[in-house]
Amino acid sequence: MSGANLPPLKTRKLGRTNVGVTELGLGTAPLGELFDKVEDDEAAGIIAAAWDGGVRYFDTSPWYGRGLAEHSLGRALYRKPRDHYVISTKIGRVLRRPFGPNAIKDQWLGGLEFQTVFDYGYDGVMRSFEDSLQRLGINRVDLLLIHDLDPWDHNSATLNAYFTQLKTSGWTALAELREAGVIGGIGAGFNSLGSIPRFLDLFDMDFFLLAMRYTLLEQEVLESEFPRCEERGVGIIVGGGYNSGILATGAVPGAMYNYAPAGPEILARVKKIEAVCARHRVPLPAAALQFPLGHPIVASIIPGAIVGAQVEKNVAAFRHSIPADLWAELKHEKLIRADAPTPA
Repeated sequence: MSGANLPPLKTRKLGRTNVGVTELGLGTAPLGELFDKVEDDEAAGIIAAAWDGGVRYFDTSPWYGRGLAEHSLGRALYRKPRDHYVISTKIGRVLRRPFGPNAIKDQWLGGLEFQTVFDYGYDGVMRSFEDSLQRLGINRVDLLLIHDLDPWDHNSATLNAYFTQLKTSGWTALAELREAGVIGGIGAGFNSLGSIPRFLDLFDMDFFLLAMRYTLLEQEVLESEFPRCEERGVGIIVGGGYNSGILATGAVPGAMYNYAPAGPEILARVKKIEAVCARHRVPLPAAALQFPLGHPIVASIIPGAIVGAQVEKNVAAFRHSIPADLWAELKHEKLIRADAPTPA
Protein backbone atom coordinates (compact mmCIF):
# COMPACT_ATOMS: atom_id res chain seq x y z
CA MET A 1 0.00 0.00 0.00
CA SER A 2 3.05 2.24 0.27
CA GLY A 3 2.63 5.34 -1.88
CA ALA A 4 -1.06 4.69 -2.45
CA ASN A 5 -3.50 7.56 -2.33
CA LEU A 6 -6.71 6.01 -1.12
CA PRO A 7 -10.12 7.68 -1.03
CA PRO A 8 -11.07 9.34 2.26
CA LEU A 9 -12.46 6.96 4.84
CA LYS A 10 -16.11 7.02 5.90
CA THR A 11 -17.06 9.71 8.38
CA ARG A 12 -19.38 9.63 11.37
CA LYS A 13 -21.06 12.51 13.15
CA LEU A 14 -19.43 12.96 16.54
CA GLY A 15 -21.92 12.96 19.39
CA ARG A 16 -23.85 16.20 19.87
CA THR A 17 -21.61 18.14 17.48
CA ASN A 18 -22.18 18.79 13.79
CA VAL A 19 -18.61 17.67 13.10
CA GLY A 20 -17.97 14.56 11.02
CA VAL A 21 -14.75 12.64 11.73
CA THR A 22 -13.23 9.82 9.71
CA GLU A 23 -13.75 6.46 11.39
CA LEU A 24 -9.98 6.07 11.53
CA GLY A 25 -8.05 9.09 12.76
CA LEU A 26 -4.46 9.78 13.73
CA GLY A 27 -3.39 10.35 17.32
CA THR A 28 -0.27 12.49 17.59
CA ALA A 29 1.09 11.73 21.07
CA PRO A 30 4.01 9.77 19.53
CA LEU A 31 4.93 12.89 17.53
CA GLY A 32 5.65 14.50 20.89
CA GLU A 33 8.45 11.93 21.25
CA LEU A 34 6.77 9.80 23.87
CA PHE A 35 8.41 6.52 22.87
CA ASP A 36 11.30 7.60 20.65
CA LYS A 37 12.77 10.64 18.94
CA VAL A 38 10.90 11.50 15.74
CA GLU A 39 12.75 13.59 13.19
CA ASP A 40 10.91 16.36 11.36
CA ASP A 41 10.85 14.52 8.03
CA GLU A 42 9.57 11.35 9.70
CA ALA A 43 6.80 13.29 11.45
CA ALA A 44 5.82 14.79 8.11
CA GLY A 45 5.90 11.31 6.57
CA ILE A 46 3.61 9.91 9.28
CA ILE A 47 1.00 12.60 8.65
CA ALA A 48 1.36 12.24 4.87
CA ALA A 49 0.86 8.47 5.14
CA ALA A 50 -2.32 9.04 7.13
CA TRP A 51 -3.61 11.54 4.58
CA ASP A 52 -2.77 9.24 1.67
CA GLY A 53 -4.58 6.43 3.49
CA GLY A 54 -7.79 8.46 3.66
CA VAL A 55 -7.51 9.79 7.23
CA ARG A 56 -8.95 13.27 7.67
CA TYR A 57 -9.22 13.48 11.46
CA PHE A 58 -6.17 14.40 13.53
CA ASP A 59 -6.04 14.67 17.32
CA THR A 60 -3.30 16.57 19.14
CA SER A 61 -2.56 18.45 22.35
CA PRO A 62 -0.18 21.09 23.76
CA TRP A 63 0.97 18.39 26.19
CA TYR A 64 2.36 16.11 23.46
CA GLY A 65 6.05 16.94 23.44
CA ARG A 66 5.28 20.28 25.12
CA GLY A 67 4.01 21.75 21.86
CA LEU A 68 6.08 19.69 19.43
CA ALA A 69 3.20 17.56 18.14
CA GLU A 70 1.10 20.63 17.37
CA HIS A 71 4.01 22.20 15.47
CA SER A 72 4.57 19.00 13.47
CA LEU A 73 0.90 18.58 12.65
CA GLY A 74 0.47 22.23 11.70
CA ARG A 75 3.48 22.22 9.36
CA ALA A 76 2.15 19.12 7.60
CA LEU A 77 -1.43 20.32 7.14
CA TYR A 78 -1.53 24.08 6.86
CA ARG A 79 -1.32 24.07 3.04
CA LYS A 80 -4.18 21.57 2.77
CA PRO A 81 -7.69 23.00 2.18
CA ARG A 82 -8.91 23.78 5.68
CA ASP A 83 -12.38 22.34 5.15
CA HIS A 84 -10.92 18.98 4.08
CA TYR A 85 -9.79 17.87 7.55
CA VAL A 86 -10.75 17.99 11.23
CA ILE A 87 -8.41 18.82 14.09
CA SER A 88 -9.01 18.40 17.80
CA THR A 89 -6.69 19.77 20.46
CA LYS A 90 -6.89 20.20 24.21
CA ILE A 91 -6.78 22.57 27.16
CA GLY A 92 -5.70 22.05 30.76
CA ARG A 93 -2.00 22.82 30.52
CA VAL A 94 -0.30 26.09 29.61
CA LEU A 95 3.24 26.09 28.24
CA ARG A 96 5.67 28.58 29.77
CA ARG A 97 9.39 29.20 29.75
CA PRO A 98 11.07 26.99 32.39
CA PHE A 99 11.13 28.50 35.89
CA GLY A 100 14.54 27.01 36.62
CA PRO A 101 17.29 24.73 35.25
CA ASN A 102 15.53 21.55 36.47
CA ALA A 103 11.95 22.66 35.93
CA ILE A 104 11.14 20.19 33.14
CA LYS A 105 10.46 16.77 34.66
CA ASP A 106 8.08 14.53 32.72
CA GLN A 107 7.92 11.45 30.50
CA TRP A 108 8.73 12.97 27.12
CA LEU A 109 11.98 11.68 25.66
CA GLY A 110 12.37 14.83 23.59
CA GLY A 111 9.95 17.61 22.79
CA LEU A 112 10.29 21.36 23.16
CA GLU A 113 11.90 23.06 26.12
CA PHE A 114 8.82 24.42 27.84
CA GLN A 115 7.42 23.85 31.30
CA THR A 116 3.78 22.77 31.52
CA VAL A 117 1.50 24.26 34.17
CA PHE A 118 -1.98 22.88 34.85
CA ASP A 119 -4.65 25.54 34.43
CA TYR A 120 -8.36 24.83 33.98
CA GLY A 121 -9.44 28.43 34.62
CA TYR A 122 -10.91 30.94 32.17
CA ASP A 123 -7.63 32.68 31.31
CA GLY A 124 -5.78 29.37 31.11
CA VAL A 125 -8.33 27.94 28.68
CA MET A 126 -8.20 31.00 26.45
CA ARG A 127 -4.41 31.21 26.49
CA SER A 128 -4.03 27.50 25.75
CA PHE A 129 -6.51 27.74 22.87
CA GLU A 130 -4.86 30.78 21.28
CA ASP A 131 -1.38 29.31 21.72
CA SER A 132 -2.52 26.09 20.02
CA LEU A 133 -3.73 28.08 17.00
CA GLN A 134 -0.32 29.72 16.74
CA ARG A 135 1.56 26.43 16.99
CA LEU A 136 -0.73 24.77 14.45
CA GLY A 137 -0.51 27.72 12.08
CA ILE A 138 -4.28 27.74 11.52
CA ASN A 139 -6.96 30.12 12.79
CA ARG A 140 -9.46 27.57 14.09
CA VAL A 141 -9.72 24.05 15.44
CA ASP A 142 -12.86 21.98 15.09
CA LEU A 143 -12.99 20.33 18.53
CA LEU A 144 -11.57 21.28 21.91
CA LEU A 145 -11.09 18.85 24.81
CA ILE A 146 -10.51 19.16 28.53
CA HIS A 147 -7.35 17.12 28.99
CA ASP A 148 -6.36 14.68 31.74
CA LEU A 149 -8.80 15.76 34.42
CA ASP A 150 -8.90 12.29 35.96
CA PRO A 151 -7.21 10.15 38.65
CA TRP A 152 -4.58 9.01 36.15
CA ASP A 153 -2.92 12.43 36.45
CA HIS A 154 -4.09 13.93 39.76
CA ASN A 155 -4.55 12.85 43.35
CA SER A 156 -8.02 13.23 44.85
CA ALA A 157 -7.51 16.65 46.44
CA THR A 158 -5.89 18.15 43.36
CA LEU A 159 -8.52 16.62 41.09
CA ASN A 160 -11.33 18.16 43.13
CA ALA A 161 -9.62 21.54 43.09
CA TYR A 162 -9.19 21.49 39.31
CA PHE A 163 -12.80 20.39 38.78
CA THR A 164 -13.87 23.36 40.90
CA GLN A 165 -11.65 25.66 38.84
CA LEU A 166 -13.16 24.32 35.63
CA LYS A 167 -16.73 24.54 36.91
CA THR A 168 -16.43 28.08 38.27
CA SER A 169 -14.19 29.58 35.59
CA GLY A 170 -12.82 27.51 32.72
CA TRP A 171 -16.13 26.11 31.53
CA THR A 172 -17.32 29.66 30.84
CA ALA A 173 -14.49 30.07 28.33
CA LEU A 174 -15.28 26.77 26.63
CA ALA A 175 -18.99 27.58 26.43
CA GLU A 176 -18.24 31.02 24.96
CA LEU A 177 -16.06 29.49 22.25
CA ARG A 178 -18.73 26.92 21.37
CA GLU A 179 -21.60 29.41 21.40
CA ALA A 180 -19.65 31.75 19.15
CA GLY A 181 -19.04 28.94 16.67
CA VAL A 182 -15.27 29.19 17.16
CA ILE A 183 -15.17 25.49 18.03
CA GLY A 184 -17.59 22.81 16.92
CA GLY A 185 -17.79 20.88 20.16
CA ILE A 186 -16.45 20.39 23.69
CA GLY A 187 -15.03 17.08 24.82
CA ALA A 188 -12.91 15.60 27.57
CA GLY A 189 -10.02 13.21 27.13
CA PHE A 190 -8.75 10.87 29.83
CA ASN A 191 -7.60 7.34 30.67
CA SER A 192 -9.49 6.33 33.79
CA LEU A 193 -12.70 4.38 34.23
CA GLY A 194 -15.34 6.20 36.23
CA SER A 195 -14.56 9.70 34.96
CA ILE A 196 -17.44 10.00 32.50
CA PRO A 197 -20.27 10.33 35.08
CA ARG A 198 -18.64 13.26 36.85
CA PHE A 199 -18.35 15.22 33.61
CA LEU A 200 -21.92 14.38 32.61
CA ASP A 201 -23.21 15.50 36.00
CA LEU A 202 -21.38 18.84 35.89
CA PHE A 203 -21.14 19.90 32.26
CA ASP A 204 -22.95 20.02 28.93
CA MET A 205 -20.58 17.65 27.15
CA ASP A 206 -20.60 16.82 23.43
CA PHE A 207 -18.17 13.89 23.39
CA PHE A 208 -15.36 12.07 25.19
CA LEU A 209 -11.99 10.74 24.09
CA LEU A 210 -11.45 7.58 26.10
CA ALA A 211 -8.03 5.93 26.00
CA MET A 212 -7.50 2.19 26.53
CA ARG A 213 -10.92 1.55 28.10
CA TYR A 214 -12.97 0.31 25.15
CA THR A 215 -10.92 -2.31 23.36
CA LEU A 216 -10.89 -6.03 22.64
CA LEU A 217 -9.47 -6.43 26.16
CA GLU A 218 -11.58 -3.90 28.09
CA GLN A 219 -15.33 -3.31 27.87
CA GLU A 220 -16.31 -2.34 31.42
CA VAL A 221 -17.68 0.96 30.16
CA LEU A 222 -20.63 -0.94 28.69
CA GLU A 223 -22.07 -1.44 32.16
CA SER A 224 -23.02 2.16 32.93
CA GLU A 225 -20.77 4.78 31.35
CA PHE A 226 -21.60 4.19 27.68
CA PRO A 227 -25.34 3.83 28.37
CA ARG A 228 -25.32 7.22 30.09
CA CYS A 229 -23.53 8.75 27.10
CA GLU A 230 -25.99 7.14 24.70
CA GLU A 231 -28.95 8.58 26.63
CA ARG A 232 -27.50 12.07 26.26
CA GLY A 233 -26.34 11.71 22.65
CA VAL A 234 -22.71 12.10 23.73
CA GLY A 235 -20.18 10.59 21.32
CA ILE A 236 -16.94 8.68 21.89
CA ILE A 237 -13.53 8.76 20.27
CA VAL A 238 -11.43 5.72 21.14
CA GLY A 239 -7.76 6.20 21.91
CA GLY A 240 -5.30 3.49 22.89
CA GLY A 241 -7.12 0.86 20.86
CA TYR A 242 -4.10 -1.42 21.04
CA ASN A 243 -3.92 -1.08 24.85
CA SER A 244 -0.49 0.55 24.32
CA GLY A 245 0.88 -2.28 22.23
CA ILE A 246 -0.20 -5.86 22.83
CA LEU A 247 -3.16 -5.79 20.43
CA ALA A 248 -0.80 -4.66 17.68
CA THR A 249 2.14 -6.94 18.43
CA GLY A 250 0.25 -9.93 19.75
CA ALA A 251 1.30 -11.92 22.83
CA VAL A 252 5.03 -11.71 22.16
CA PRO A 253 7.71 -11.57 24.88
CA GLY A 254 7.86 -8.06 26.30
CA ALA A 255 4.43 -7.08 24.94
CA MET A 256 3.08 -3.94 26.60
CA TYR A 257 -0.38 -3.63 28.13
CA ASN A 258 -1.50 -0.18 29.30
CA TYR A 259 2.09 1.06 29.46
CA ALA A 260 3.44 -1.85 31.51
CA PRO A 261 4.66 -5.34 30.58
CA ALA A 262 1.67 -7.63 30.04
CA GLY A 263 1.06 -10.19 32.78
CA PRO A 264 0.39 -13.91 32.25
CA GLU A 265 -3.42 -13.54 32.30
CA ILE A 266 -3.47 -10.85 29.60
CA LEU A 267 -0.90 -12.74 27.50
CA ALA A 268 -3.03 -15.89 27.66
CA ARG A 269 -6.19 -14.02 26.71
CA VAL A 270 -4.53 -12.30 23.76
CA LYS A 271 -3.21 -15.66 22.53
CA LYS A 272 -6.78 -16.97 22.51
CA ILE A 273 -8.00 -13.90 20.62
CA GLU A 274 -5.15 -14.34 18.13
CA ALA A 275 -6.15 -17.95 17.56
CA VAL A 276 -9.74 -16.95 16.76
CA CYS A 277 -8.48 -14.26 14.38
CA ALA A 278 -6.19 -16.75 12.66
CA ARG A 279 -9.07 -19.16 12.08
CA HIS A 280 -10.90 -16.39 10.24
CA ARG A 281 -7.78 -15.11 8.45
CA VAL A 282 -8.00 -11.73 10.13
CA PRO A 283 -4.93 -9.94 11.51
CA LEU A 284 -5.22 -9.16 15.22
CA PRO A 285 -4.69 -5.40 14.61
CA ALA A 286 -7.62 -5.39 12.18
CA ALA A 287 -9.94 -6.80 14.83
CA ALA A 288 -8.56 -4.41 17.45
CA LEU A 289 -9.09 -1.31 15.30
CA GLN A 290 -12.53 -2.25 13.98
CA PHE A 291 -14.15 -3.68 17.12
CA PRO A 292 -14.85 -0.35 18.89
CA LEU A 293 -16.64 1.04 15.83
CA GLY A 294 -19.36 -1.54 16.37
CA HIS A 295 -20.77 0.63 19.13
CA PRO A 296 -23.19 3.27 17.79
CA ILE A 297 -21.79 6.12 19.90
CA VAL A 298 -18.17 5.53 18.80
CA ALA A 299 -17.28 7.84 15.92
CA SER A 300 -13.54 7.24 15.46
CA ILE A 301 -10.50 5.36 16.67
CA ILE A 302 -7.16 7.21 16.63
CA PRO A 303 -4.02 5.04 16.80
CA GLY A 304 -0.69 6.83 16.74
CA ALA A 305 2.55 5.90 15.01
CA ILE A 306 6.27 6.61 15.16
CA VAL A 307 6.99 5.76 11.49
CA GLY A 308 4.95 6.08 8.33
CA ALA A 309 4.94 2.30 7.80
CA GLN A 310 2.93 1.88 11.01
CA VAL A 311 0.27 4.23 9.66
CA GLU A 312 0.09 2.25 6.43
CA LYS A 313 -0.35 -0.97 8.43
CA ASN A 314 -3.10 0.63 10.51
CA VAL A 315 -4.94 1.82 7.41
CA ALA A 316 -4.66 -1.63 5.82
CA ALA A 317 -5.88 -3.26 9.04
CA PHE A 318 -8.80 -0.89 9.32
CA ARG A 319 -9.85 -1.57 5.72
CA HIS A 320 -9.47 -5.37 6.10
CA SER A 321 -12.75 -7.24 5.68
CA ILE A 322 -13.87 -9.07 8.83
CA PRO A 323 -16.59 -11.75 8.77
CA ALA A 324 -19.38 -11.56 11.35
CA ASP A 325 -18.48 -15.09 12.42
CA LEU A 326 -15.26 -13.79 14.01
CA TRP A 327 -17.19 -11.58 16.43
CA ALA A 328 -19.63 -14.40 17.14
CA GLU A 329 -16.81 -16.78 18.01
CA LEU A 330 -15.11 -14.23 20.28
CA LYS A 331 -18.40 -13.93 22.17
CA HIS A 332 -18.94 -17.70 22.25
CA GLU A 333 -15.45 -18.15 23.72
CA LYS A 334 -16.18 -15.37 26.24
CA LEU A 335 -13.26 -13.33 24.95
CA ILE A 336 -15.42 -10.25 24.52
CA ARG A 337 -18.61 -9.36 26.35
CA ALA A 338 -21.84 -10.88 25.06
CA ASP A 339 -23.48 -7.43 25.08
CA ALA A 340 -20.72 -5.73 23.11
CA PRO A 341 -22.07 -4.32 19.83
CA THR A 342 -19.95 -5.54 16.94
CA PRO A 343 -19.38 -4.16 13.45
CA ALA A 344 -21.95 -5.13 10.83
